[in-house]
This record gives sequence, structure tokens and C-alpha cells, in this order.
Amino acid sequence: MTLPAIDQILADDGRPATPIHGVTTAQWAAFAETQGALFRTWAAAQDFKGQSGRLLLAPAEDGAIAFAVLGLGNGDDKLIYGAAAEKLPGGTYRLSADPGVAPHFAALGFALSAYAYTTFKPSKANKSPPILLVPASAVPTARRQAQGVWLARDLVNAPSNAMGPAELEAAARGVARLHDAAIEVVEGEALLARNYPMIHAVGRASVRTPRLIDLRWGEEDAPKVTLVGKGVCFDSGGLDLKSAAGMALMKKDMGGAAAMLGLAHMIMDAKLAIRLRLLIPAVENAVSGDAYRPGDVLNSRKGLTVEIGNTDAEGRLVLADALADADDETPEILVCMATLTGAARTATGFELPPVYTDDEILAGELVGYARKEQDPMWRLPLWKGYESWIEGKNADLTNSPDSSYAGSITAALFLRRFVTSTRGFVHFDVAAWTDRPKPGKPAGGEAHCVRALFALLENRFGSKTA
Repeated sequence: MTLPAIDQILADDGRPATPIHGVTTAQWAAFAETQGALFRTWAAAQDFKGQSGRLLLAPAEDGAIAFAVLGLGNGDDKLIYGAAAEKLPGGTYRLSADPGVAPHFAALGFALSAYAYTTFKPSKANKSPPILLVPASAVPTARRQAQGVWLARDLVNAPSNAMGPAELEAAARGVARLHDAAIEVVEGEALLARNYPMIHAVGRASVRTPRLIDLRWGEEDAPKVTLVGKGVCFDSGGLDLKSAAGMALMKKDMGGAAAMLGLAHMIMDAKLAIRLRLLIPAVENAVSGDAYRPGDVLNSRKGLTVEIGNTDAEGRLVLADALADADDETPEILVCMATLTGAARTATGFELPPVYTDDEILAGELVGYARKEQDPMWRLPLWKGYESWIEGKNADLTNSPDSSYAGSITAALFLRRFVTSTRGFVHFDVAAWTDRPKPGKPAGGEAHCVRALFALLENRFGSKTA
């Protein structure tokens, strides 16, 4: 897999380009006054007043576009320039230095909205996309972040017949080659020999061999940061089979792995001063005579036994083995990301992923960067009162509590049982999908929270070249 080039944003080199102004509703009257009576009449005819996401193309005397105006509304949507990427005709545009316009976020919103999944339908590709020229200082970080998000979106949007465990491994190997990272894969029966029994149990029913992908990069003595992403490439529910509707979007059940791979690219591309490890348990939860069953008791890498209450609660099983491995190294920060529960979607919807951590300093930083980067998340508690719910009747733990309530919290509590040494543990229960598109967020696969995480890591650890 090759990474997207993100050619929709370029450093402004002075070439001819059509100006694009960003104007809030509060700034509109003053801006319109500077443009003359003919422009004001043109804008009034289209009822344009700087409304959020509205685009006004001002005609020149020869019929060409003299300049464009993007409505910024009240100015609180940092990715609003994505609306311009969606609406502008092909051509080259220059970001004007208007009050309140942040070049980095303008470039990022533009690039994120320019995304389209075209692998199986090339006709969807915009053959003449608009290009935005921005100050050179805004390009590297915006392009890096957009590249990581585009990569994750491509992986999530790929149909499961084209994105199984082997294909997910190939994508990870491609990113590793790009950044000269080391990668090791433990596959099939070797999972048992290397003590990853739950990854093997979940994936063994599929003809697509289960595996654990292990990428390492950076100096050995640098602060350790480990990313763990759920890589269930398709989830049938196992013997506790999902309904047809429940399976419809299960190609996205590897969205945690996709997002963590995108974040890993950002980290390595920025050369952050960390020792990075990325762990992806990549499996398909299928049905066959070798499938694990409700009522089975599984051994885990941690030594805890797990009673299977429901084979459709498989994500926490594969993550548990990977988290136990990661925890053995006691990294400074251990990030887990997974499309883990429907309960999270019920609680906070598709846009606002729950985040869980006992590290108060880390929690405060995450919330701050989520707000700063407009990459939302919402902290939910690792509520000790529900610990008894995950206790098994015939084993140490159950993967499916009897209660139908607080499902996202109990899933997070289950995962935390496998992290006993690392203080900076944080878990995200993400949708990996945008159901209601907005500027910067087209419908389909999404990489939630990775821009906030990248900003946190960049500010906490800096880069090798800083």
C-alpha cells in the first residue's frame, strides 16, 4: 500500500491563483462594504451573509471567478474549509490572510474533505480537484495528519474480501518500510507457541489465518509509547451470529487498528522522540466447526481465565492478549483503540467516542487537545462499582456480563484487568465511521481521536530534530 500524496494542499509559491476569503457572519457587513456595490448586490441576490459552509463565487468582468468567499458562521468550526474543498470548481486557490483564519486548520479541513474512496470505483475520483495554496509553514503538519487519516479511512472503507488479516499485515509492512521500522508477525499456530491463546481462539475458525502484527520504531532508550488497535477484519458474531443488519458494516471492525496505523505514520513521519510500538491482533471472527463456543473457558496471556458469555464480544479477547504483552514493557503511555461496543454508540453517538483512563494528568491533556484540535472525545468513568459484573462464574472473568447496561464501561474494565503495570493507560471505544458528514468528515470510514493523540505526543515528547 502506498500512502496518499495529499496534493490538494500546496505551499504558496506565488503562482497565479484565485483568492478565497473566510468571513464570519459578524465580519460580513464590513467585508462586503470593501468590495463595492455590485458585489453587495450579487451577494444579496444569493442571500449570502457569511453563513457557515456557504460558498460565494464573485464573478469578474470577463465571467471568470474573481474571488471566492467562504462563510465561517460564528467561527467555531476549525475544519470549515472542508466545505470549500467540496464545493469549489477545479482550479488553484489562494488562502487569504483574513482575520481569524488559521492556515493550519484551513489546510487540514480542505485536505480531509478532499478524501474519497475510489479503489473499486475510479469514476468517483475528482479528475480536476481544487488546490489550495497556503503558507508553507502550514503544510507539513496538515499533510502529515491528513495522510494518516486518509490511510485509516482507506483501510476501513475497503470491503472485507479485500481487507483481511493478511492485507492488514501488508498495509502495516508498507508503513514500516516507508519509515525503516522493524516488524514481526506471529501467525497461526505460532500464536499458541508464543502465548497469545485468545487471539488464536477468536481467529482460528476462519480460513484467513489470525496473526499478531508487532511494529517497532525509534531509539531503544527513548520514552516508550505503545499503540494497540483492534484488527477484527470482519465480525460475523461467531456462533452467536449477528443479524444481517448487524453485519452490514462489520468491515469497519478493524477501525481501531486502522486508526492506530495512521497515528503510527504521523509519529514516525514527524520523527517524534519516542520508542514506538504498534500491536495489531488481526483476525476474522468466523463460523466453522473449529469456532470457539459460548460457555468455553479460554486461557489468556496474562494468566487470567475468561468464560465466553457471547462469541460476539470477541474484540476484548484479542485486545487482552496484546495489552498484556504491551504492559510487560510498562510504556509511559499505552493507547488502546477499538470499535468495541454498540453501547458506546448508544451513549455518545458516532461523533463523540468515549475515552477511559485512570491517569488524571493524561485525561486532562487529552481533553485539552481534543478541544484544541477539534477532534472530539468524552471521558467516561472506569467505575469500580461495576467490577463485579465482569467476574466469571466458572473463570476469573467473563467477556459478556449478564447486565445489558453500561456495556462500554464494563468492556473498558475488562481490558484494564490486563494492564496492571502501566499508569498511562487510555482506551478509546470508537465508531470508526461517519454517518452524518460534515466539513472535513465525509461519510464512511473515520480515524477518531488520532489528531488529538498526535498533538499530545508531539507536545509531550517533541521530535528527534527539535
